[in-house]
Amino acid sequence: MKYALVGTACLVLVLAFVFGSSYYKGQQAEKFGFMAEKNAELFVRDHSPTLGSSDAKVFIVEFMDPACETCATFAPFVKQIMAANPGKIKLVLRYAPFHDGADSFVKILEAARMQGKYWETLDVMFKSQGVWASHHNYQPQRLWEFLPQAGLDVEQVKKDMHDPAIAKIIEQDMADVKALNVQKTPGYFVNGKPLQVFGYKQLYQLIQSELDVQYPK
Repeated sequence: MKYALVGTACLVLVLAFVFGSSYYKGQQAEKFGFMAEKNAELFVRDHSPTLGSSDAKVFIVEFMDPACETCATFAPFVKQIMAANPGKIKLVLRYAPFHDGADSFVKILEAARMQGKYWETLDVMFKSQGVWASHHNYQPQRLWEFLPQAGLDVEQVKKDMHDPAIAKIIEQDMADVKALNVQKTPGYFVNGKPLQVFGYKQLYQLIQSELDVQYPK
């Protein structure tokens, strides 16, 4: 009888935990979904780089760090989903430079944007990341040798990256990181709903669920 009571109590605790966790995740999704409608600027700022159609109804907001290995790994995956759904998805990049010295990499990206080479530069950064951002042999100065591949005037980048306006962009994005409780990169939101369990499958399902809502068949 004693063991049965203990077993029952344990089962109740497990069920309570599962229900509580599920309820919390639902509340989080509802919370951020509401914020996306009422406080859209937390997700998309005027300065935010975007990729995709202006008519798209599904927004993927990604808080990223150019030195983040997982960000580099997921970038092609997100582009594949966008390519498979032409005109329906818009990617919005926000900055969460959590790695040491990552502010400098963001400044380089923004300076490249002044030359109209933002996405080309980000692509070069991600592809060469294993050389200059390796955790085993961190050599950030080596990034400069790869930047000409993006068609950049590197000397101009070195000047423009110190523009105070870029520092303000980083400051604003980090304030939004804090407001949205983004704790690691990449941090994804799809139409304001956070990716609560990280993974390729989970991100695909979250995007697809919004596609199904916005573009019913």
